[in-house]
Amino acid sequence: MRKAVTGTRPAGMDRRTLLARTGITTAALAVAGSVSSGRAATASAAPTAGYRVGAGISDLTGPAAECGMMGYSQLGQDTAGIHLRPRARAYVFEAGGERVVFAVAENGMIFQSVHRGVLLELARRYGDLYTERNVLLTSTHSHACCGGSSHDYAYNLSILGFQQQVYDAEVNGIVEAVAAAHDDLGPATLALGRAELHDASVNRSRIAFDRNPAADTEHFPGAIDPAVTALAIDKGGRRVGAITWFATHNTSMTNENRLISSDNKGYASFAHEHLDHGVRYLDGRPDFIAAFAQTNAGDMSPNLNLNPGSGPTENEFDNTRIIGERQYTASTSALAAARPISGPVGALLCYIDLADTAVDGRFTPDGQPRRTATAAAGVSLIAGSVEDGPGLPGSPVPEGVRNPMIDALGDPGQPVPSWLADAQAPKVIAAPLGLLPPVPWVPSVVPIQLMRIGELYLAAAGGEFTIVAGLRVRRAVAAALGVDPEQVLMQGYANAYHQYVTTPEEYDAQQYEGGSTLYGRYTLPAYLQEFTRLATAFAAGAGIDRGPAPREVSGPQPNFVPAPGPDAAPAGRAFGDVLVQPAGSYAPGAQAAVEFVSAHPKHNPRRNGTFLEIQRRDGDRWVRVANEGEWAVRFYWSKRGAAESVARFTWDIPADARAGRYRFVHFADQLTTGGALRPFTGTSEEFTIG
Repeated sequence: MRKAVTGTRPAGMDRRTLLARTGITTAALAVAGSVSSGRAATASAAPTAGYRVGAGISDLTGPAAECGMMGYSQLGQDTAGIHLRPRARAYVFEAGGERVVFAVAENGMIFQSVHRGVLLELARRYGDLYTERNVLLTSTHSHACCGGSSHDYAYNLSILGFQQQVYDAEVNGIVEAVAAAHDDLGPATLALGRAELHDASVNRSRIAFDRNPAADTEHFPGAIDPAVTALAIDKGGRRVGAITWFATHNTSMTNENRLISSDNKGYASFAHEHLDHGVRYLDGRPDFIAAFAQTNAGDMSPNLNLNPGSGPTENEFDNTRIIGERQYTASTSALAAARPISGPVGALLCYIDLADTAVDGRFTPDGQPRRTATAAAGVSLIAGSVEDGPGLPGSPVPEGVRNPMIDALGDPGQPVPSWLADAQAPKVIAAPLGLLPPVPWVPSVVPIQLMRIGELYLAAAGGEFTIVAGLRVRRAVAAALGVDPEQVLMQGYANAYHQYVTTPEEYDAQQYEGGSTLYGRYTLPAYLQEFTRLATAFAAGAGIDRGPAPREVSGPQPNFVPAPGPDAAPAGRAFGDVLVQPAGSYAPGAQAAVEFVSAHPKHNPRRNGTFLEIQRRDGDRWVRVANEGEWAVRFYWSKRGAAESVARFTWDIPADARAGRYRFVHFADQLTTGGALRPFTGTSEEFTIG
């Protein structure tokens, strides 16, 4: 496994010298998005002569202890175990000599730091084969994963700084998935299917939605986007992969949860891969890989009762499973009705400055030319979404508790200049994020991308688009391409992150989503204009200027989370000792539990591995039947004193578990006082099932 390029470099060495030493050419880097080459990118329109497709998967799991979680921005919501390991799934599509990469990461967001890191490493490995033009990275937007991978201060406030371990896990995991897909390339056929799903989402901002004109709201009779789009990948007459798009927030797990989880979309992938196709993630390359991607989920909540963790049940784990099952079931329905597709693959990308875009009157509600505005967070952003959980930085600090990042960087609630207040009206500004020192706390130069896979087009951007905002983008792109809007999906959460995109009408309501639309009332009109420009060039097979260069703010990055020191074991105990043994026997359907003397998970996050195996005796050997990271197993980490760790594991024994003898085996790594890592294993007493 190669270590990801992290953006740091030795003192006195300029960026070009570093890149030359690592084998990355200036041309490759320009396409990868770190410097501006001045060259125009073009989209391939080569005729297709059949597809070659590859699929790959890797682990994204960050440290399972004392790492702030990304999404709810709650200071103190730190990881303390693992429920369902987040993974990256990547697909390489080739036709007519052109390739595109589509990768889905089960994390909180694709920050530009991670986008850049992935592209730099792909450039180092493959030269100019995979570039910012033809690589699309998107996130499922789980709020139950590690944070700290961003280089933007606003998104690290509640994490207390940049976390190198998390950044490396995300960059390396995505790169490994792409590399596996690259190695898996082979002749394939594609089929596209559609279905509808009406009981896995609810509009959490109905007041804002209802402000849109009837031409928009009539498209969504239930105020939700029920569309399920599924792409089937077959090789040699066998199903080897699927990608399913559906709009619902990946927030069934609440802001009180501390177990790492890929949430409802992660469960949908787990159900399709493990339960349906028998995939075991520790057994090497899976023979089936299923990704569940977002679209325009900005105002779509999985909490059907419009309360965090409520609906369909009052249990967040059950809700995660049920909403995931419903997406999986809808996916199988869409795939069953899928029809073969043909057509080329291709992609086009450019950068736009959302803080300073002049918008032509053709794209504004009143027909007048307008401009976007410098980024600012509204009061409703700070208040948060009551249906899913609190919002972003500013108020996640309880009274009497200091945030060292805010102490170091300065108070984000500084006075707002009148020109910015006017530009952002009717938003009441809580924090002028684009004006804060030492550099703006959020990005403004972000990529937009158009990708074609046969008859399907993905309009990709880094925002959380509401369903009507997404519909308008789809219609604009479809009109420029001359295709049916059904062939275009709004691929949100892609290649960057800058929070929400609402329609101007929704923005005026200043609900949570409007307050989180950072660049003002005309953010969506700017997107409509720029996507129209991009799609027009794509349709003509023409080039397009790359646009302004995205900023590079990788270092120095503050981090106020102390690294864990050497591990200690309780008096009279050794690492791996069992503190609580399982019962002597269990019936199928019961829950077994065990506790071990352990070590801090940050010392070895065991990415692409496991902290636990449940083993069954098979003759004279032990066979793994379950492991941490799968749905039925939960890992709870706790700390006793300053340096003692306890690992508690529970296993929901399947109803169809085979009768026999079982045991728990725990794996971890102790950090010694001399700074060495010593792996150890703990083994429980045997127990029977049946």
